Amino acid sequence: MSLSNNLNKIIIIDFGSQFTQLIARRVRELGIFSEIVSHKKVSFKALLKQNIGGIILSGGPLNVYEKNKFNFDKKILKLGKPILGICFGHQILSKMLGGKVKKSNHREFGLAEINKKSNSLLTKNFFDNKNKNDVWMSHADQVSKMPKNFKIVASTKNSKLTIIEDAKSKFYGVQFHPEVTHTKKGKILLKNFLFSICKMKKNWSSKDQKIKLIREIKDQVGKNKVICGLSGGVDSSVVAQLLSKAIGKNLTCIFVNNGLLRKNEETQVVETFKKRLKINLIYVNAEKEFINKLSNVTDPEKKRKIIGNLFIKIFERYAKKIKNVKFLAQGTLYPDLIESKSVTGSQTSKIKSHHNVGGLPKRMKLKLVEPLKFLFKDEVRKLGLELKLSKDIISRHPFPGPGLAIRMPGSITNEKIKVLKEADYLFINELKKTNLYHKIWQAYAALLPVKTVGVMGDNRTYEHICLLRAITSEDGMTADFYNFDKKFLQTISNKIINNIVGINRVVYDITSKPPSTIELE
Repeated sequence: MSLSNNLNKIIIIDFGSQFTQLIARRVRELGIFSEIVSHKKVSFKALLKQNIGGIILSGGPLNVYEKNKFNFDKKILKLGKPILGICFGHQILSKMLGGKVKKSNHREFGLAEINKKSNSLLTKNFFDNKNKNDVWMSHADQVSKMPKNFKIVASTKNSKLTIIEDAKSKFYGVQFHPEVTHTKKGKILLKNFLFSICKMKKNWSSKDQKIKLIREIKDQVGKNKVICGLSGGVDSSVVAQLLSKAIGKNLTCIFVNNGLLRKNEETQVVETFKKRLKINLIYVNAEKEFINKLSNVTDPEKKRKIIGNLFIKIFERYAKKIKNVKFLAQGTLYPDLIESKSVTGSQTSKIKSHHNVGGLPKRMKLKLVEPLKFLFKDEVRKLGLELKLSKDIISRHPFPGPGLAIRMPGSITNEKIKVLKEADYLFINELKKTNLYHKIWQAYAALLPVKTVGVMGDNRTYEHICLLRAITSEDGMTADFYNFDKKFLQTISNKIINNIVGINRVVYDITSKPPSTIELE
């Protein structure tokens, strides 16, 4: 039985909110397994077969008057499970139970002060000593009439029915977003729903995950052989170690060095996995093959395709040398599935393609093993520590599949790769030296496709511009630039220019995501 069906869990029905993943993460942080399903795909029949402790209805860009734009199986309300509606979820719950929803006279976006009107299990310890709290609103519609048997728990100036409940049926609606950090004590409200109302017991920790996932892999794979594409990043490292614990020598990892890795990365990967962890590892040095294929290619999408296709070709070449392989392991994460395959089917879900989702050809005829597919990045890091992987591996910043190729817009040359590796190495080392590395989600150096004039000593220079990027984020889906002090920027700029021939100017990227992306290409 799969992990997702076996555990007593919270089902989050997604109506397209940008915060749906955040709800799932908050629930898991509280020690309960949560799973996101699309409002378009979920049904009473499907939920009846599952081990569910409660249901959360997400927010979304829809409104309840446009019935042709959303689906909701009304029978779900008769499952006898506690339900919490958030924002649009609050409105749809009210509407389905006989209440009314209308356009707000005063829309609420941003912080709003909420006032307690009556006691509720949902809001225990949620309000301050003046019976108030600050919550994060994002709505243009509001519930104007409660369904039968509901009562008001809290109101704001512009929204009388901000929190409502039918405690007997265990139905609760909140107009704001408790899952975002802007709502004070939002996690307490979710905690009350999970433990006081749903009466759930904690079932989701790194140790639990490790035991369950190893058992699942054994059940799925049996005594068959598995190959795993190892990149040295957090996800593939955790997958490799997890499989090694589950099936031992029946695992073979293939590590393809495309020449676009960080400085000394190939040495570290071989040292860690082959020598220290004793995992079967095939190391393929394909630097020349990749660089030759990328010669004179400047279009970013072409770069990605060339790198992706060549990786598959080389991976296949070496995979065929291992006899009787039945499975391919991938480090697919939950956000990868949500973004790439549109598992939720919501308006906001299909954002980009990932190189490890559906990337390898069908002709390989291998079954997929994706043990991390229900995990978020922070959960993968915790699992890695539980599997005794070193903190150096687990705390590494994310690194893109195409590597340095998408950090040097324009043509790729050996000279530029060498310069960029050194600049990136100096930048990352300086972050570690000043204890800033772990405060930052992702940082890197890039080479811009222009050269500028400089003066070094009495000589004129005409060299590359190095761009530095450092962002803070919870999951990489939105991000803000890290605000370095002037001294750090001066120090790293001087170090790069004084130590690396080929760079005479350093700039710092202060754009958030959106509007920009984290990587340059």
